[in-house]
Amino acid sequence: MNAAKAEIGGFWNAYWYNGYIFGSELGRGLDVFELKPSEFLSQNEIDAAKLVHFDISNPSDQQKLVWPASFVVARAYLDQLVRGHGVQPDQSSAIAKDLDAAEQMKGKDQKSALKKLASQVEHDAQGSSDQNRVHMLAGVIKDLANA
Repeated sequence: MNAAKAEIGGFWNAYWYNGYIFGSELGRGLDVFELKPSEFLSQNEIDAAKLVHFDISNPSDQQKLVWPASFVVARAYLDQLVRGHGVQPDQSSAIAKDLDAAEQMKGKDQKSALKKLASQVEHDAQGSSDQNRVHMLAGVIKDLANA
């Protein structure tokens, strides 16, 4: 009978940094992962994550992530609401359509369209199973209107 040989391996830890995940694996060393869209993560969410940039990373600092006002951030919230059934399909389609239209606008027209959309999204939060995320979506749209 052969004696089993103990081996050490596995991830010590993994950290997100500027759009990538860095894993410290005991046997191999450093692994770098890039996220890919799937049923659990949309391209909008990946693109929104890449908007946050830190010059240095010290995971023990636990730096606060702040997303800038961006159409991709709004779409990432919408993707999360769709995946989690936080909004009805007709609502999500209407929001997506209005976001697309507003993104093509400029100046006062864009600001007006975004303020109207933010107001509608805030109203939609009342019937949502994920009111907090709907409010966050409305907040991003308001920030876009005021940018």
